Amino acid sequence: MSQNLRDLLRSLPSFPDELPTLSVESAPEDPTDLFIDWLAAAVDAAVLAPHAMTLSTSEPNGKVTARTLVLKDIDEHGWVFASRDDGAKARDLGANPFAALTFFWPQLGRQVRVTGAVRKRSRADSEADFLGRPAASRASALVGHQSEPLESLDAYRDAYADAAARVSENPSLVARTWSTWSIAPDEVEFWQASRDRGHVRLRYRQHARKWEHGLLWP
Repeated sequence: MSQNLRDLLRSLPSFPDELPTLSVESAPEDPTDLFIDWLAAAVDAAVLAPHAMTLSTSEPNGKVTARTLVLKDIDEHGWVFASRDDGAKARDLGANPFAALTFFWPQLGRQVRVTGAVRKRSRADSEADFLGRPAASRASALVGHQSEPLESLDAYRDAYADAAARVSENPSLVARTWSTWSIAPDEVEFWQASRDRGHVRLRYRQHARKWEHGLLWP
């Protein structure tokens, strides 16, 4: 690593001077309630893509991979995301149906980590999610070949144009490989940055179908 790069990285600011706090004493019993409050605060703070999250999975050989998706919903079955079921994410989850989600809102100095088992949702749910996407997003999903080698950008543009025409001709068309998934959390951690580096970490853990929460050392 060059000295210039090292100096640059160490000089970069991490968080604004004014940060919100995390009141442990008034923390709700269910972590979902706290997450929704934090998400609303991120929206109010004009954080771009506040619903964006890093999904981490492991390949059959144990190699961990990660990518950014968006949260679609939270319901009684878990935290929902969508993806193709013929791509790398689905293959990972087929081999090891456990995953982690990470949300990061630097403007607020906040991070949320979620871990748990993942399960594919019903076909009806997947179709409803697909049809709720903008037409351009549906066309992109219909192109297919996700993560496969691409010989040229022109090849993608041609495939996309064909898919867009199919969507225009049939607005109810659904990609057969589109699926929604739920991660049923067994642990949710809320991380609130502090200017004095005494960051507050509040962890929720499932025990006997009930949530227990407590502090972790920074």
